Amino acid sequence: MKQSFHKHERLKSKKQIEFLFKNGKHITAAPIKVIYFITEKNSIHTTNKAMFVVPKKLFKHANDRNKLKRRMKEAYRLNKHELIVRFDSKNEVVLLSFIYIQKTLEKYDQVCLGVTKIVSKLVLI
Repeated sequence: MKQSFHKHERLKSKKQIEFLFKNGKHITAAPIKVIYFITEKNSIHTTNKAMFVVPKKLFKHANDRNKLKRRMKEAYRLNKHELIVRFDSKNEVVLLSFIYIQKTLEKYDQVCLGVTKIVSKLVLI
């Protein structure tokens, strides 16, 4: 299975983002919180979609925010195959918002560990 993160897999629609934050549930693991919403596959929702957020309130410098977003995207890219297998088998799609909540800049290993824990929890739902 290809380990890529294409444009069509990104959560960009303002309506979908508002819907996710209004109706979604959340899971927290180490430096990351995820808001997720599981829905059935239809013409609107065809693939799992994800977005990555690092608050400006926690990290004033854009380079720090971008670095953390890149780390979260890479960790998700390497672990998303578990989500695809789980949700495709049930004909479902998940919308995800990864939010970095820790006040310190963590190394990739810690970020990856948090994303891996969250993906494992989502697979069990």
